[in-house]
Amino acid sequence: MQITFIGGGNMATAIIGGLVQSGEHHIRVVELHEEKRAQLQQQFGVEAVSALPAQFGADHVVVLAVKPQALRDVCLALAPVLGGALVVSIAAGIRCEALARWLGSERLVRVMPNTPAMVGKGVSGLYAAANVGEADRAAATSIMQAVGTTTWLADETGIDDITSVSGSGPAYVFYFIESMIEGAVQAGFAADEARRLVLATFDGAVELARQSPLPVATLRQNVMSKGGTTERAIFRFEAEGVKQAIIAGAMDCRARSVEMGIELSKD
Repeated sequence: MQITFIGGGNMATAIIGGLVQSGEHHIRVVELHEEKRAQLQQQFGVEAVSALPAQFGADHVVVLAVKPQALRDVCLALAPVLGGALVVSIAAGIRCEALARWLGSERLVRVMPNTPAMVGKGVSGLYAAANVGEADRAAATSIMQAVGTTTWLADETGIDDITSVSGSGPAYVFYFIESMIEGAVQAGFAADEARRLVLATFDGAVELARQSPLPVATLRQNVMSKGGTTERAIFRFEAEGVKQAIIAGAMDCRARSVEMGIELSKD
């Protein structure tokens, strides 16, 4: 597959790293910053250039990996040379309707990835415009599966839904990890030991949840003895409204995703 990334930031770098391991693709990166181009060439051996090529072909895939605020200008510059290539956008917020208007093409797939893609554990939600065929959907799936798991969304609003869960979700988890580390330090552990213990606890809990047939709520209850230490902690979380705050925060995240889509998709 001929894949050109427009932008060589962190997410593009993660996806390129996953694709390079397969060795099945020709990868090119269009990146303005010379230092970043040199880094990508040295790290992955990919072609890194500062300007768009004269023409793409219909068998090419173009991955839009620039900041949402810059995407309109990039698309307008890309339109004359696109040549019918499949476009995969990992830019947050920008709707297919706006991308199609700027590019002059409806051969589009939107993707909401997340940062664990950097370690091959990403979750990506994908949505295809109505006229995108199975071969193009398979190509987009192949690209994103290089850095983790994928799920196809039936409606474009699903991008907002998955943003509130997987897209922004790592930050929720990091926030809880951060809080537990601070609690461990207050309990008397050195900061590095607190970090090691908390990360190992999360790792073990996630693996148990993955392997167990029991609901997560049951696994949580199994740790709690009546009148015991865990029950005391969970009672405090419930009294402070921790669960409801997390749910409300995820819904606020979704609402902001919708707002950004409206704001950033304007001409």
